[in-house]
Amino acid sequence: MADSDKVLITCALTGVLANRDQCPYLPYTPAEIADEAKRAYDAGAASVHIHARDPESGLQSWSADVYRQIKEEVQKRCPIVINFSTGGFNMAADSEEGKKRNLEYVWKVKPEVAALNMGSMNYAKYSEKRKDFVFDFVFQNPFSDILLAVRAMREGGVKPELECFDLGHVHNAEPLVTMGAIERPLQYSFILGVLGGAPPTAETLAHMARQIGPMDTWEVIGISKVQWRLLGAALALGGNVRVGLEDNFYLDAGGTVMAKGNGPLVEKAVRMARDVGREPMTADEARAALSLPQRW
Repeated sequence: MADSDKVLITCALTGVLANRDQCPYLPYTPAEIADEAKRAYDAGAASVHIHARDPESGLQSWSADVYRQIKEEVQKRCPIVINFSTGGFNMAADSEEGKKRNLEYVWKVKPEVAALNMGSMNYAKYSEKRKDFVFDFVFQNPFSDILLAVRAMREGGVKPELECFDLGHVHNAEPLVTMGAIERPLQYSFILGVLGGAPPTAETLAHMARQIGPMDTWEVIGISKVQWRLLGAALALGGNVRVGLEDNFYLDAGGTVMAKGNGPLVEKAVRMARDVGREPMTADEARAALSLPQRW
């Protein structure tokens, strides 16, 4: 089977914006997150994307101890590729030292991959029914903060996953490559479906995919109801895909059938991949495709 016939399926297990009032299957504790990682792995995922949560409150945690527990619990259960988020590390601190403290888990715990947000944007959700915004804030990621996160990744031997919500974010990688902050091959994630970012269409996805280098890899992250349509487009274009409760709770495009955990979402992605002749990568195949371990 040709490499282009393989697809890397990532599962984003929990996120931070949603809670159990919205979806009772969201994992909070390290053991719960690890159990969901195993279910995703058994269903066909080769990688998991993880935000740490406080085990009691479910709120976002920056604790290296919590991240270490998560990594250890996941590794007890399966050999899946572990990807930690860094999203919001800078917004949760009021000084550069605070930002650095919030990144300690990256170089101390050393996941194989960590998400790197590639630019600032309005970040909002609009309710047609209420004719109002559900939430509305500025997601701040200036280059100075991007470089702080890159340095933490370099110190830990961690590969950056370049999270791009808009076309400009894709091109923000170029000065970082030129200055030697990051090195090819790069891994891009095109996140579509957030109000303030690029429109969530197949045409947008195809154009973003054409912007990256021939050595680089990409995946689509479709947020909410547009997820399955975007996954179909990515599979047809030869890209990789991400599913999971962080991005979308539902197994249908209409948002009526809630998935009872991450496993069923991965199972659907696997079926979609095989329907178009693409086989899910194993964890070791994913490591090869992503050029892991990262060489700095």
